[in-house]
Amino acid sequence: MSKAGRFDPVLLLAVPAVLYLALVYGIPLLVLLGRSMLAGGAPSLAPFIGFFSDGFSWIVIGNTIRIAVLVTLLCLVIGYPTALALARAKGLAQALILVAIILPLSVGVVVKAFAWQIVLRRDGVVSQIMTGIGLWDEPQRLLFTEAGLVIGAANVFVPFMILPIYSVLKLIDPRLGEAAATLGASPVYRFFKVALPLSLPGIVTGIAFVFSMAASMYVIPNLLIGDRFQTLATMTGRSFLFMRNEQLGSTTAVVLLVLTVAVVVASAALSKRLGGAS
Repeated sequence: MSKAGRFDPVLLLAVPAVLYLALVYGIPLLVLLGRSMLAGGAPSLAPFIGFFSDGFSWIVIGNTIRIAVLVTLLCLVIGYPTALALARAKGLAQALILVAIILPLSVGVVVKAFAWQIVLRRDGVVSQIMTGIGLWDEPQRLLFTEAGLVIGAANVFVPFMILPIYSVLKLIDPRLGEAAATLGASPVYRFFKVALPLSLPGIVTGIAFVFSMAASMYVIPNLLIGDRFQTLATMTGRSFLFMRNEQLGSTTAVVLLVLTVAVVVASAALSKRLGGAS
């Protein structure tokens, strides 16, 4: 609606996308939600009560949140300096950094996960480097460990942290830092008092992207850590594909959906608030 209260025809451009999402995403989601709330053919919350009453379910939820948080933190530690360098680079250097960030997105997740299997095994590159520099006395295996899963997942998702932060950093007027420098502010002070606060909306958006994708990843955990480590996503897939338990699969899928949507909605509200405050 426009300021005068009249309908804006430009909004009609969104109709095809809305219809498409309603057909291929909204309707299946409603079916999934309906299946999760059926017990004995009647509507009931018994599936959720049974799920949350099981101690193993809380272990699975804890695994999901812990891995998603660790992957998000690692992506933030790696992604923010990269985004800052990308925002400050010029010409060819900026183009090369941007290509290095975007080009890996063209490689499939399965290919990346199999590549990390080679890198993280006992005789892999990581083990050889750690042994060569003296941090490990003997080669060790990172494959099928939580550390290996976090490293492999961060490699896949780090571009989704870099790009939102970069999109905000490039909009910051460089004269702000110059003005702070003329007033005697050190580079560290300028970063924490100027660049970091102004880039918070990009950080929040990147965290929302990476956390939601890390919490719902399925292929990467299966290939890098195996079935013994269960998350909500792997438990959902296992329930549908192997156990043939559609109700359990629907229940875990809804729990995962609520978790990720809550993070995205909270981050959107926080980003909007930070944008308004700036």
